[in-house]
Amino acid sequence: MPARIIDGIAIAAAVRADVAVEVAAYVATGARAPHLSVILAGDDPASHVYVSHKGRACEEVGMTSETIAMPATVTQDEVLAEVARLNADPNVSGILVQMPLPKQVDELTVMRALDARKDVDGLSPENLGLLLQGDPFHPPATPSGVLEMLRREGIDPAGKRVVIVGRSVLVGRPLAMLLANKAPGANATVTIAHTGTSDLAAVTREADILVAAMGRARAITADMVKPGAVVIDVGMNQIEDATRKSGRRLVGDVDYGPVSEVASAITPVPGGVGPMTIAMLLVNTLRAARGS
Repeated sequence: MPARIIDGIAIAAAVRADVAVEVAAYVATGARAPHLSVILAGDDPASHVYVSHKGRACEEVGMTSETIAMPATVTQDEVLAEVARLNADPNVSGILVQMPLPKQVDELTVMRALDARKDVDGLSPENLGLLLQGDPFHPPATPSGVLEMLRREGIDPAGKRVVIVGRSVLVGRPLAMLLANKAPGANATVTIAHTGTSDLAAVTREADILVAAMGRARAITADMVKPGAVVIDVGMNQIEDATRKSGRRLVGDVDYGPVSEVASAITPVPGGVGPMTIAMLLVNTLRAARGS
């Protein structure tokens, strides 16, 4: 039987609807609407599209937002000065620095400069350190989106074997920490694998929940998946496709068709984890506005 499709678009819409209700209640107390400031440096087309989506999502839930566009020639000191200004602005609830930054700007230095309480992407060193202790100001948006998808789909990781293929600071490592926490919706036994793992297929076949976040198109094939496993595809890869007007299309890290015949549930690409990242960014922005 083909796998049940985990509809990230529908789940993200439900999260945004919940956030809109909470924002309305928060503003009704006399508080200022939560405000998200996004620093967008350079001319990366995907970043510009993604940031525009974030702005529309904020408007949809009753938040305000601004995009601070900086040229590709921006210096590190200029970016740091903007971060410092936003850190000090009491009207700014959350700050997001859109990655990638121009090559002359050190991303880690910029992330270190962020006020962790306003770091709604949850990727500053302080937030990642607190994540290791189980209590960040804001959990990273994409990993927390994966947990929220599992929760809303009734998939409980407790006691399950989870294999995450990918060790990035953006997804793999923080997701492992979240899933390993002794908490509702977590409490899993987690293995982090990667492209350098010996006999990767033997490791992935042990997973009750398999998360692909390695950044390689269709790298997870059907023979690598345990029958009945839940498969979460975080990958977003552009491949050539002569049937499309653009000549390219978006695919995940999972070979979707064959794997969907083996798994019990699977996220598509597009329309899976991607929409959840923005939804959870809104959750974090509201939390930052409340100071909780």
